[in-house]
Amino acid sequence: MKNGIKIIILCLSFSVFSQSPWTQDKGKFYTQLSYTTIPNYNEIFGDPDYNTFGELSDNTIQLYGEYGLSDNTSLIVNLPLKQISLTNFQDPRIDCIGDCSQDFSETALGNIELGIRHNFYKKDWILSGQLSIEANTGLYFDNSGIRTGYDAYTFTPLFLAGRSFGKTYIQSFIGANIRTNDYSSNFKVGGEIGHKIIKRIWLIGFLDIVKTLKNGDIALPLQNSFTALYVNDQDYGAFGLKGIGEITDRFGINTSFGGAFFGSNVAKQVALNFGIYHRF
Repeated sequence: MKNGIKIIILCLSFSVFSQSPWTQDKGKFYTQLSYTTIPNYNEIFGDPDYNTFGELSDNTIQLYGEYGLSDNTSLIVNLPLKQISLTNFQDPRIDCIGDCSQDFSETALGNIELGIRHNFYKKDWILSGQLSIEANTGLYFDNSGIRTGYDAYTFTPLFLAGRSFGKTYIQSFIGANIRTNDYSSNFKVGGEIGHKIIKRIWLIGFLDIVKTLKNGDIALPLQNSFTALYVNDQDYGAFGLKGIGEITDRFGINTSFGGAFFGSNVAKQVALNFGIYHRF
């Protein structure tokens, strides 16, 4: 792109294992604490692209965990805390003389997620199914238009497949986001390929596509459309890289970034994600 890589924010805050077909062994935990920052953006993908009338910074602290209920079934929990700021906001509805800009900053929960993954085939290929539910736990702040999660419950069924080839693995998923409260649902598909480039260092390429079905017509506040945070009919096609550093057999770090080749109603900006994980 002319102005450099544009990053889609929605695809970067999930755990590197959240769409994996592999399950935890019985009684074992996988935990990850991650931080995603998308600083100082004011452009939104659209047809045509549009402006937010101010600068947004979207930060997420996220605690993700998996627990092995059995060798073939894992419980999944995802707890996101959002910190979003909007600076130099100029309300386009107000005919203002002089500097009428406003600054806002909000911290609140995003959509808390609870899910279950079950492996039903484990030979050369790993085949699993997953169902997760995101609760309507985000908040909306009318004075700023900041929203920290979808005003809906989201049900996400996925079919997952993967295979390991020694120092290389591949995995893929296909499924949907089914949302309540008259939000549109999404079709989603994607995958990744990873290779251990040196001892304890993995380099991973991924593709993630989310396409709205445009089957909902929720009426959100006009102020919410200025920020484009968790509005209706969001979709994107994203690609990028992840890195995993295995400091020990149980503890490590990961990071990711990605570029978009299409999008609608989502931010255009560089995003950085950094996480630490531990297995128990």
